[in-house]
Amino acid sequence: MKLHVPTLIARKREGETLDPAEIKLLIEGYTSGEIPDYQMSAFAMAVFFKGMDAVETAALTKAMMASGDVFHHRDGHPQVVDKHSTGGIGDKVSLILAPLVACTGVWVPMVSGRGLGITGGTLDKLESIPGFKVGITIPEAQNLLEKIGVVMMGQTDRFCPADKKLYALRDVTGTVPSIPLITASIMSKKLSESLDKLVLDVKFGSGAFMKTEKEARVLADSMIAVGHEMGVEVHAILNPMSEPLGRAVGNSLEVIESLECLEGGGPEDLRKLVLDLAEKISPVSRGELEKLLDDGSARKKFDEIVKAHGGKPSDLPKLGSIHHTPIIREFPAPNTGTVTRADAGMVGQAAVQLGAGRARATDGVDHAVGFDSLVKVGEHIHQGHALCRIHARTAVDFEIAEAMLEKAIRIEP
Repeated sequence: MKLHVPTLIARKREGETLDPAEIKLLIEGYTSGEIPDYQMSAFAMAVFFKGMDAVETAALTKAMMASGDVFHHRDGHPQVVDKHSTGGIGDKVSLILAPLVACTGVWVPMVSGRGLGITGGTLDKLESIPGFKVGITIPEAQNLLEKIGVVMMGQTDRFCPADKKLYALRDVTGTVPSIPLITASIMSKKLSESLDKLVLDVKFGSGAFMKTEKEARVLADSMIAVGHEMGVEVHAILNPMSEPLGRAVGNSLEVIESLECLEGGGPEDLRKLVLDLAEKISPVSRGELEKLLDDGSARKKFDEIVKAHGGKPSDLPKLGSIHHTPIIREFPAPNTGTVTRADAGMVGQAAVQLGAGRARATDGVDHAVGFDSLVKVGEHIHQGHALCRIHARTAVDFEIAEAMLEKAIRIEP
């Protein structure tokens, strides 16, 4: 089949349904450089306005997967499962869920991303563990699955290159907020892991990409439909991101909180979400999962992950001293009352201001800065008591973060 790209763009512009073979040729041509950016950006804009049905979106997802390497699991392998979050503030669920679920006898080939904007990235958090290497090849990852049942890695250059190229184009052409394009971007990367089951943590609210529950539901339904088209069991849970998850925001600070959860403690909202998601992809009951958190099994598995990726488990209890900022000060409550708001978006912006996140993909991150001991909505607080601790490099950074937190946290008598 010879593809006439202008006709294809015009047909999608008029709302026609495209054939999967056409979509495949389009992505192949764009990835190879045969189809130029200007035609692909016109196509993306047509999709932005006219959408795609589940079959078209699945075809786009498959074509993007086929642009690079995928996991090939041996015959007779255990069930292969994973989780994806659409991002949030203080969302360190992957650090707990991956080792926990791996304890149940399934394989977890978790390919994660870096933080961008206010959303933290799993890879940045893992790299706050000295020596932890996220840049491994798929053959190395397959070897780790055989050995310990879990891997936590970044995308390789050969992993969905079509998605990388198309996302960069969408980013500069105003076509990022398109449900079919978001769906194909997320699902092509996750389904390249050759999964049997996937659970989606779809966030909505001030600290999320989707601002309303309705928008989050549309995205969740789209990803479930694509999973169905591609023979993968997909579950989705919608979760508000109006306040940060847990009590810590910042790379090493979130690892420290994750370790608390892996040892049976940690904030209640974090533990609950981990269990809500884990039970959708685990072959054991919620009660069994709780036991694996409480008896040290999940923590032991995390130590195995750290060791397998080049880190030292003995460094984990020392993370607070390894990553230590010159200024660690409490932010006192201005009055007595009940916390009625702890705006996740504003807290995320304050964390980026401190250096915990990146404004551009090429920026570095500071593993030490951020917040811990954050108050939760509904808690009663007395004037002068700490709303959180701020970890900052300079007095100026501290003052800016404090001013932003003043706006983010509301206390009503």
